Amino acid sequence: MEKRKVVIVGASHGGHEAAFEILNNYENVDVTLLEQSDYVSFMSCGMKLYLEGKTTGADDVRNFRPEDLKNRGGHMLNNTQATDINTYKKTVSVKDLKTGETRELPYDKLIISSGVNPASLDLPGIDLKNVFLMRGYDWAQKINDAQHDDSIKNVAIIGAGNGIAAAEVMRKAGKNVTLIDAGKKPLENYLNDIYTDEFEKILTENNINLAMETKVEGFTGSDKVEAVKTNNGEIKTDLVIIAVGVTPNTAWLDGTVDLYDNGYIKTDEYFRTNVPDIYAIGDAIFPFSIPANRRVPIPSAIAARHEAQYVVEHLFETTPSRPFAGIVGAQVLEAFGLHAVTTGINLKNAKRVGINAKEVIFKDSLRPDYIPAKENPEIYISLVYNADTHQVLGGSTLSTYDITGQANVLSLAIRNRLTLEDLAETDFFFSPTFDRQWNIINLVAQKALSYDKIV
Repeated sequence: MEKRKVVIVGASHGGHEAAFEILNNYENVDVTLLEQSDYVSFMSCGMKLYLEGKTTGADDVRNFRPEDLKNRGGHMLNNTQATDINTYKKTVSVKDLKTGETRELPYDKLIISSGVNPASLDLPGIDLKNVFLMRGYDWAQKINDAQHDDSIKNVAIIGAGNGIAAAEVMRKAGKNVTLIDAGKKPLENYLNDIYTDEFEKILTENNINLAMETKVEGFTGSDKVEAVKTNNGEIKTDLVIIAVGVTPNTAWLDGTVDLYDNGYIKTDEYFRTNVPDIYAIGDAIFPFSIPANRRVPIPSAIAARHEAQYVVEHLFETTPSRPFAGIVGAQVLEAFGLHAVTTGINLKNAKRVGINAKEVIFKDSLRPDYIPAKENPEIYISLVYNADTHQVLGGSTLSTYDITGQANVLSLAIRNRLTLEDLAETDFFFSPTFDRQWNIINLVAQKALSYDKIV
């Protein structure tokens, strides 16, 4: 019996998960995984730890090694770019980026997990030396070299979202760091005003120069970058790191697979594209958001893996036995020991999709008052909820102490569409070694309910 051929485009989280899930769960299947880069499956989410010297090395900051797939019976083709799909012949045209050779790979099923590229800025001077992006193995190497280069004294980082990671790394390396953003405060697209104030405070305390409400207009220099031109004047610099978001890596699909106007791939509730036997997962699609009750962008390694697992489970069914349940969407944001975990949707996004939503924020010490302050950290927790139904839509935690476990509880609550009443009444364990008599999740839900009673 001839093997069923599955081709997967993209070897990051979604592609990696799909390849190994297929090989682990099906027999008589031929799996070929394509990767455009030379380095296979670099984890950009581990870049900060690598730059801080907290990993076993750049070559280990990856999901898997090519030989891992080969040992499972799969085929790994790196330095290989998918350029076109012949939907009639059911082949993928690929180009070897080292030799320039092109060929066609036949498929029975095609899974697109081509992901996103770091967004750049189409501005004068963008091609000057020492203007970097912050994503992928090659850029990680360049940033690492730069932080140890004594000739680089001033660093300008554009983007006060994920750019705060680069700001922390460079400041700890002894550089004079300026963080530039058009917004009013760092992380304002992700967090509420109270949280952003805390991040603004800790960045300032660690001598990060904040250039907020500042629009970048270009870069100047004779060979290397020497200054960033902005609407508020020039900022002298020896290095620029751009962290202004991502763009979908889907231009090669235009005209073959249906795309949204912004280039993201259209899929149905089963991750099927408009072309039979072609699926799409990962950062270049809009998965179903449980709290938003609609499709929204959720760039997340965890989301991509859940999507891949679902697609593989139903890959050879004529009609999948169930639609994908959806994603909550969670991420951590951190700087100089302060970390926030946000899950679900925030208040701005809830209102943007037409939900009558409210947010409540609770602040206290983690443990009883008789515990000394140095062992009793200040913590914040918030809930975003539907004011009509009390369904929990989002939430977040903030502290210098690790309370990420509570954020995971909120993710579970959002996924299961729990209400304020559910969280207010749930019994958690208590020990003054760890928390208060009322868990902070109880307390923030009770606060929300008391507000509603007053209203």
